[in-house]
Amino acid sequence: MAQTYDLAVIGGGVNGAGIARDAAGRGAKVLLLERGDLAQGTSSNSTKLIHGGLRYLEHYEFALVRESLSEREVLWGIAPHIIWPLRFILPHRPGLRPRWLLRLGLFLYDHIGGRKRLPAAQSVELASHPAGAPLKPQYTRAFAYSDGWVDDARLVILNARDAADRGAEVRTRCEVTALTREGDLWRIEAGGEVFHARAVINAAGPRVLDLLGRAGEPSAQKMRLVRGSHIVVGKLFDHDYAYFFQLPDGRIFFAIPYESDFTLIGTTDVDHKAGLDEVKASAEEIAYLCEGASEYFRQPVTPADVVWTYSGVRPLVDDGSGKPEAATRGYRLEIDGGADGSAPLLSVFGGKITTYRHLAAEAVEQLAPFLPALQGGDWTGGAYLPGGDFGMTEAGAKMAELAARCPFLSPHEAERLIRLYGTCAFDFVGNAAARAQLGEDFGHGLTAAEVDHLVAREWAITAEDILWRRTKLGLHFTPEQTARLAAYLTERTPSQ
Repeated sequence: MAQTYDLAVIGGGVNGAGIARDAAGRGAKVLLLERGDLAQGTSSNSTKLIHGGLRYLEHYEFALVRESLSEREVLWGIAPHIIWPLRFILPHRPGLRPRWLLRLGLFLYDHIGGRKRLPAAQSVELASHPAGAPLKPQYTRAFAYSDGWVDDARLVILNARDAADRGAEVRTRCEVTALTREGDLWRIEAGGEVFHARAVINAAGPRVLDLLGRAGEPSAQKMRLVRGSHIVVGKLFDHDYAYFFQLPDGRIFFAIPYESDFTLIGTTDVDHKAGLDEVKASAEEIAYLCEGASEYFRQPVTPADVVWTYSGVRPLVDDGSGKPEAATRGYRLEIDGGADGSAPLLSVFGGKITTYRHLAAEAVEQLAPFLPALQGGDWTGGAYLPGGDFGMTEAGAKMAELAARCPFLSPHEAERLIRLYGTCAFDFVGNAAARAQLGEDFGHGLTAAEVDHLVAREWAITAEDILWRRTKLGLHFTPEQTARLAAYLTERTPSQ
């Protein structure tokens, strides 16, 4: 007999995982269904920032910026292992936005979102600032301001882990093939099984309209799919600042320290007309980002320098904006059914990673009248994500504690483990006195103990799951190391 859940959430990106966590924590019996791996789509292909969206002020999206800014320190507080402050350098470029306009925008940015712990914006003389050295000499003045960095895929996975710890069932590689309303229940066919749910949330991201069509629930809401592409090159600078650059066409892009040895540059905004199964940066996008970076850095950046690219498709609400970059990053929630006694279906349109927690709370609250199991109000802003149970500025102390327990770990290895797992790193490291006690080392400190943890606790199945979403070690691994990891996973779980 098919199991019956209070709520089925379809889509294992940041919005779906956040909703599942929120609803499970309020007492609902929750099922989370994802067609691939968690965070496999848009949610692992972002610019990896927790930010208010400084450029959205130009489009008068003050409410969105305020909401996003108010979430920065909330998210930092519940996940200080995977989110941390990042200081950005915004050079003034003569002929583009005037200095007074940049100063006004940063003043608003500092004051409309409840900033408490992040340092305020300030003027910078690039000739005497570390961030000035890699830039061309014509850039002499800049502003420094604060936002946050996030390991985007881990944010998704930790929300799903916390949802599961609170009773949710998480199914990956479990595509929904049929969705039918049967009175006060939904009948869901997925992964060869049948499930029933009193309510469904459609958090399928770019596929949100496809899922509605599959359910026979067409929506009048129009979506705009916009591709954001990024390039990764060898390290262009030796400091911890990131850059916010302006271009003559009015667009902006970032250059961010990435995985110790690299620089991440992005993003583009291009209307995406192709399919969603294999999203790639075009040659034109790669050239655009290289040319933009070369306008600022002394060291030219060419397509030959690019070691990796990734692209995500943002499912934006179509607000009629002419340019893709002007389309709103806000979200809309649309509910069908419920009031007439039929099983409700709530669809999520749009959104951005910074506002996922607030979106999740709003979605759950909209369904609360139809689901008696949902009790209480917004709780997720005061509850640590797994491994984040330490203070916002105590990550360094946790690294030192881990290094003291396991002196065979290098400082870099201890930092990597705390940045990924926080206090959960102690669970699989245990009291190992020697590296050999953690099992096979597949390279760059990835041991069998860590891999086993990822399989048992984080739904990892393939080498790609581990290297590109859960650890970001893919840039460092050789093909031979990747093949050995894949073989180990097969040996460990032959049925998969």
